[in-house]
Amino acid sequence: MAFDRRPVRRVEGVDEPPDVTWPATVPAVAQVLRDGLDLPAGVTFLVGENGSGKSTLLEGLAGAFGLGVEGGERQSLHQTYVSESGLVDHLRLERGAGGTRNGFFLRAETMHGFFTYLATEAGVSGYHEMSHGESFLAAMQWYFRRPGFFCLDEPEAALSFSSTLVLVAQLHELAQTDGAQVVCATHSPVLAALPGATILEVGDWGLRETTWDDLVLVASWRSYLQDPQRYLRHVLEP
Repeated sequence: MAFDRRPVRRVEGVDEPPDVTWPATVPAVAQVLRDGLDLPAGVTFLVGENGSGKSTLLEGLAGAFGLGVEGGERQSLHQTYVSESGLVDHLRLERGAGGTRNGFFLRAETMHGFFTYLATEAGVSGYHEMSHGESFLAAMQWYFRRPGFFCLDEPEAALSFSSTLVLVAQLHELAQTDGAQVVCATHSPVLAALPGATILEVGDWGLRETTWDDLVLVASWRSYLQDPQRYLRHVLEP
């Protein structure tokens, strides 16, 4: 009998907060609390505008799995400033029977603090001596070395175009690993083009599965790159 080795099969809402209270007022969050969300194996991208709820959902997933909400592993308990949404208290995860408890949460905005925590509390140094992008890639390469549940919040924030392609290759290799599962919130059309990935577009409608070609993000970038000056006239002219 083959076990389902996905670390997380499904996320559901429990003890739903009042509809008038943030983050339940965010359509994507409300949808997950109401209907739940199945998470496939491999890589799932959450793509949408700022404020659409991508990072809030990802933070809730990471916390419900037991990962440090400011980034890191299950043992990472560092905290610099309490800004979490509290969504974790209203989520329940359905785990795969053969799923690992290993995982990692990369939260772009708090990685400097996480690297400081590693250096001062865990005796792991070197990340602060790297460039911003190099440290992100090195951390992901290290934590991706074995199967787990990986929550990535805008990892492209530190990466150049070529470094983003390196991450695409890392994610492709990870997706082939039995028992590995990735949920990534991103604004990058380069990352979202990963072959075989599931794409959930996040917006006023909540969450909807779509294709790379049908993403608003992709259409916007295509239009901009075809005629940047046309876009900039609307931004720069009074």
